[in-house]
Amino acid sequence: MKFPLIPAALAASALALTACGGGNRAMAPVAVAPSQMTQIGVNAYLYQAAIDTLSFAPLLQADAGNGIVLTDWYADPNTPGERIKLTAAILDASLRADAVRVTAIREVNNNGVWTVAPVEAATVQKLEDIILTRARDIRRTTIAPAG
Repeated sequence: MKFPLIPAALAASALALTACGGGNRAMAPVAVAPSQMTQIGVNAYLYQAAIDTLSFAPLLQADAGNGIVLTDWYADPNTPGERIKLTAAILDASLRADAVRVTAIREVNNNGVWTVAPVEAATVQKLEDIILTRARDIRRTTIAPAG
């Protein structure tokens, strides 16, 4: 049984976010906000995007200074015999694709005993892509400081 990591609502909103590119340019900010927002120790866009993206699971820890977002175990109601725990680490002050790393631990219930099971690399990559896209959207909607 495959673990559907991203709930349907989250996946739909991620697709909607990626489809928002064209159209009415009159509503875009006049100036783009800086790509480095580091008042919290790491890139603020990536950190907020990681929290937004992983919020479908209960958050266990969110440390802005170190850029770590850790979830507790999440079990999709459609697959109660599986659960997953996620960690997103923001690794840089810049808004770059290699500045976010997601790791996942997946377990399956075998006769009442939780055992570690493999996580598809595509699942982790998809979460990293969603976080990066969300961070870019946050940056785009942030008005650049005057000056």
